[in-house]
Amino acid sequence: MTQRTEVVVIGGGQSGLAAGYHLHRLGIEHVILDAQLAPGGAWQHTWDSLHLFSPAQYSSLPGRLMPVQEGELYPDAAHVVDYLTDYEKRYALPVQRGTRVESVHRDRPGLRVETDSGPWTARAVISATGTWTRPFLPAVPGRREFRGRQLHTVQYRSPTEFTGQRVVVVGGGNSGAQIAADLAHAGIDLTWVTQRPPRYLADDIDGRALFDAATARRCALDEGRTDTGGVASLGDIVAVPPVRAARDAGLLSASPMFARLTATGVEWTDSTRAEADSIIWCTGFRPALAHFASLHLRGTRGHIATAGTRAVDEPRLHLLGYGDWTGPASATLIGVGRPARDAAREIADFLG
Repeated sequence: MTQRTEVVVIGGGQSGLAAGYHLHRLGIEHVILDAQLAPGGAWQHTWDSLHLFSPAQYSSLPGRLMPVQEGELYPDAAHVVDYLTDYEKRYALPVQRGTRVESVHRDRPGLRVETDSGPWTARAVISATGTWTRPFLPAVPGRREFRGRQLHTVQYRSPTEFTGQRVVVVGGGNSGAQIAADLAHAGIDLTWVTQRPPRYLADDIDGRALFDAATARRCALDEGRTDTGGVASLGDIVAVPPVRAARDAGLLSASPMFARLTATGVEWTDSTRAEADSIIWCTGFRPALAHFASLHLRGTRGHIATAGTRAVDEPRLHLLGYGDWTGPASATLIGVGRPARDAAREIADFLG
């Protein structure tokens, strides 16, 4: 039996909850379909030592400040899960858990959302599925030859599972630096590999400054001014305390990217080798948008062309929380509120 609502929100993590908050405030009937069985989005699946880049008061969704975590300047992932759980309950957001969206189709005058528990029809859809379920692995020669363990950021939990091993961490972004620091502090035999020399942001820069930089860049582009470069102009790695400590102790010495994998490790172009028992690929993600395949909207790098959050070629569809192309810093807790508000207002106008 087909169920009907005005708006279907796909994904119940931070972006889906922010969308639900603004839709609720505008009195728009909606449902939030989430494949997860528990609240917290991707935060419930991160590595054990992960902390936010910003203090709690600068890491909040619209309408409710994140409470301070006792003894922590930067809250850990478990605290974020508790906050999102409370946020969902506080606003009685209509989240249906354990519902996996399989595809979305045009079904005039609306869109039909097919799920593993039956179809929905809606006049508009907000996709807030993020990127965590689409880890990216580069096509490095020899990847299938390596006999050790290979895993991505999404599978890493703690250094204890690598005790006594030789580990190669690949990636010069925040996840690569933080996981490398995590292993280095635990005394793991570590080789950290990056495409270019690590670019650390100034030690006093945290998520607050990053949000301001992303917002300033978006405003400059919208007004036709010179591109400020945004967050990328500041560096690649936020020097959170564990990373800063490992760097200052000389534990984070990065090697350039290797040329290929061998059966027992990695090899550079000059034939230098490093033996490895495990390789951790901290090589980023792609947007989780496979459910829109039938709409034929995908462009470069798997993105869908947007005007703000609205899909250019499908005005009934909005995308939220995938990165700056769907709103400045929209993949962050503090940054998703504004584009979520704008999407809800635009949908309200569209619904008439």
